[in-house]
Amino acid sequence: MVAVAVAAAVGVLLLARAGGAAGDEAREAAAVRALVARLLGPGPAADFSVSVERALATKPGLDTYSLGGGGAARVRVRGSTGVAAAAGLHRYLRDFCGCHVAWSGSQLRLPRPLPAVPGELTEATPNRYRYYQNVCTQSYSFVWWDWARWEREIDWMALNGINLALAWSGQEAIWQRVYLALGLTQTEINEFFTGPAFLAWGRMGNLHTWDGPLPPSWHIKQLYLQHRVLDRMRSFGMTPVLPAFAGHVPEAVTRVFPQVNVTKMGSWGHFNCSYSCSFLLAPEDPMFPVIGSLFLRELVKEFGTDHIYGADTFNEMQPPSSAPSYLAAATTAVYEAMIAVDTEAVWLLQGWLFQHQPQFWGPAQIGAVLGAVPRGRLLVLDLFAESQPVYTRTASFQGQPFIWCMLHNFGGNHGLFGALEAVNGGPEAARLFPNSTMVGTGMAPEGISQNEVVYSLMAELGWRKDPVPDLAAWVTNFAAQRYGVSHPDAGAAWRLLLRSVYNCSGEACRGHNRSPLVRRPSLQMNTSVWYNRSSVFEAWRLLLTSAPSLAASPAFRYDLLDLTRQAVQELVSLYYEEARSAYLSKELTSLLRAGGVLAYELLPALDELLASDSRFLLGSWLEQARAAAVSEAEADFYEQNSRYQLTLWGPEGNILDYANKQLAGLVANYYTPRWRLFLEALADSVAQGIPFQQHQFDKNVFQLEQAFVLSKQRYPSQPRGDTVDLAKKIFLKYYPRWVAGSW
Repeated sequence: MVAVAVAAAVGVLLLARAGGAAGDEAREAAAVRALVARLLGPGPAADFSVSVERALATKPGLDTYSLGGGGAARVRVRGSTGVAAAAGLHRYLRDFCGCHVAWSGSQLRLPRPLPAVPGELTEATPNRYRYYQNVCTQSYSFVWWDWARWEREIDWMALNGINLALAWSGQEAIWQRVYLALGLTQTEINEFFTGPAFLAWGRMGNLHTWDGPLPPSWHIKQLYLQHRVLDRMRSFGMTPVLPAFAGHVPEAVTRVFPQVNVTKMGSWGHFNCSYSCSFLLAPEDPMFPVIGSLFLRELVKEFGTDHIYGADTFNEMQPPSSAPSYLAAATTAVYEAMIAVDTEAVWLLQGWLFQHQPQFWGPAQIGAVLGAVPRGRLLVLDLFAESQPVYTRTASFQGQPFIWCMLHNFGGNHGLFGALEAVNGGPEAARLFPNSTMVGTGMAPEGISQNEVVYSLMAELGWRKDPVPDLAAWVTNFAAQRYGVSHPDAGAAWRLLLRSVYNCSGEACRGHNRSPLVRRPSLQMNTSVWYNRSSVFEAWRLLLTSAPSLAASPAFRYDLLDLTRQAVQELVSLYYEEARSAYLSKELTSLLRAGGVLAYELLPALDELLASDSRFLLGSWLEQARAAAVSEAEADFYEQNSRYQLTLWGPEGNILDYANKQLAGLVANYYTPRWRLFLEALADSVAQGIPFQQHQFDKNVFQLEQAFVLSKQRYPSQPRGDTVDLAKKIFLKYYPRWVAGSW
């Protein structure tokens, strides 16, 4: 009976918000038709008929699409929402036309005539929500985007069936209004906000001040952008998640209100209190509901609302007390500030806090948080469920609804990685869990635009009631759709990758690239991997073998570069191991040989390869930041923000290389000089018969790292060289050495 009551409460409170009014059908259909025209062009778009009909959903809140026609007739795409119709369109393009929609470039060659749909194909999602984003994605991937880039992303979201996503741009402009109304000065506000590249952690209370302030133009542009993002998301029938007050305040609040009860939190991420140790309002303080309702009222006045709000009070920060009474009060204060403004408010909570500090968050502590909000009004993201699910040890979040999320990527790193078996089976296992309160699936990466096979699978699972029965066949088909033609060697390459880099299993699986290539060198670096490197090298050979047939495909060229980059990453580890062994054995000649290849041949070859594709250029990355500015000084500031995030992640390398990326220019002018300095220090140590001093090296290499961040050097934003030729050149030089086992 308890399970039935919980399910009923969840159903009533969440499904009541399902879909928009019938009057929105025409708007959503128009949005999908415009998407078809953007995606395919106005001519091919005329071959598709799109409609949105709420009645198509046989169960409230479960998006449904129906496909028919084709052949001599127009293709009919019907959906219960705009998102459902867009997902149906994607299904037709993928499964009937062999097309592929991707971040790295879509393959959209339509066969003529358009294939007919046998009868009427109808599909309903098994869950209410398909969620997208992580608070960190806003900084690692979205921070410098303009409207054109956001428009492409929202199209991608709609085609992949996303109907719930964060929309957090522009909130600092709202906070500025609130702080000024409370009596803070503009100087105090400026000193509080971080720079743009670090706003995600300011929003979660981890940081303040670091690499700020925000220029006035930032607020204006972000407000404009947020309005456009919200308008487009709502036009598809998506539910945007807006931010709410989590309890963190600027220190200056204590000047304006000397009697306010605040707690100074501990430091975060190796930052000192100049940039962390945020101030948290006591839940019982009368200013808590005042500030919380002021912010939300101003936010809703500016942007409207869809009644779901995100707030994270204790993200990677230990609460001041483990007493359940305190944790319940802190949770209640956040929720009550929401419903004071919006009586329909639902709180979207990232469940990362329970996973990140399991020693603190015992059953009583978790229960205090989950029980402080009425059932169905707290929607929990089980953020890292593919590796470390929380629902299994909390009795399905004690009756609160949750979304099974795949986190996958940390820091926006490059590097082939996935746990496809766990992802494939995870949602079904969560649905079948006793008394499950799962209401959706989600993708919550810290950074995007990598490992697209993982996201394609996860998006498809949002519409499946059971796992993909044969992943090997699925990835073979994925490759054919991605390249526009089936090729046996390409298919074989992808099956090898499925069994190796994309088959990580267990709680240790984490999509964070810790390869020696992108880490500050030392003698203690870990080179172990969860797969057999032979599979990577054989997949590399097979993909190159298919190049004569597939080289015209931009997606193929991207994948060939990415796989070659991965092979070079493996080679760096192997040459590092040889250099380290030579140092420990005091064999100077062997050390110079291995180190010379690594730092003077392999890394320059990688940089040259990366320079052949605009998607792997440091110049393109930094140009995004500069383009967001309204003056040269502002452009320099944004560029420095971006450089800090990619490298030092703080003034002293506080979270060093967490957001590492393999970009042309970054490899040449950041990673390579570090490696050369390290190997020269090892060689000097052997030659002089003195121990290598890691501490001294760290001090010396920090000067190189900081010089890169502060440099004004400009980098090309246009590619040069041919990817296939450069990949083949690297292959011919190093693959025979791998086969022979000689370095």
